[in-house]
Amino acid sequence: MPPQTRIRIAKPDILKLFRANAARVYTRADLERILAENRAFWRLAQSTTVNRFIDFMLDQTDLRLVTLRFPSRSLSRYTWGDVPLWELIQTLNPQGYFTHYSAMYLHGLTDQIPKTVYFNCEQSATGGGGRLTQDSIQRAFKAKCRVSNNVADYAEHRICTLNGQNTGHLGVVEEQTTDGSCVRTTSIERTLIDATVRPVYSGGVFEVLRAYRLAQGRFSVNTLTAILRKLHYTYPYHHAIGFYLDRAGGYKPSQIELLRQFEFKYDFYLAHEMVDVEYNERWRLFVPKGF
Repeated sequence: MPPQTRIRIAKPDILKLFRANAARVYTRADLERILAENRAFWRLAQSTTVNRFIDFMLDQTDLRLVTLRFPSRSLSRYTWGDVPLWELIQTLNPQGYFTHYSAMYLHGLTDQIPKTVYFNCEQSATGGGGRLTQDSIQRAFKAKCRVSNNVADYAEHRICTLNGQNTGHLGVVEEQTTDGSCVRTTSIERTLIDATVRPVYSGGVFEVLRAYRLAQGRFSVNTLTAILRKLHYTYPYHHAIGFYLDRAGGYKPSQIELLRQFEFKYDFYLAHEMVDVEYNERWRLFVPKGF
């Protein structure tokens, strides 16, 4: 019996397997494994290679090919019908997680629907930062913030993958999305820290302040400060976090005081490359004028 005939005869059993499978996104290696595990049951000839199997699936079933073209390489995924964007992106790295504006959206900390999705894959552990001085802080924050160029367009979205510092996935949780996907993302505490550190990935400083307001009563400031200490940032981001808590309104003085317990040795900046600024003495912080 010709291989093409055998695979057509096996089609009902193939469909049954894929329809019953909880996974809806596959790599080429996944499909190769499925073919190897079920070849005998489906009575497929050895000449039915993985390429022939995939071609048949793309032509005769709901399997679809998605290609994400990042600058350094293209990544292919096979989806069973339409798959939520969150679920598709999570397969780029099972240990990766959604962060910044995407985490803000997942936690309901923004009224916007961001068109760029931020997905973080942590780097290997490295040494600490350099020696901090007031001059080094000023030079760094007067300059433009470095951003990731590892971006791919998909449908109406942009997917931006980040290679953040190694944190051991500190403050990463599993979250159920509105479309039923289960994904990894930063907790509200970690999200607020990340948004403070990189407002450029979080809609800007006004959106970050809005996130602090929307987060009231939904997270622990104690947990936030504990995570912040464990992150061992070179720069004193506690200046900015304390300012956001203070400016947001609604937080208890005892909660804000937790940030006052950090050392305030330098003047700091709310964001990179600010032009028209004013100085907040309480938090030793330069912020946009009128903010």
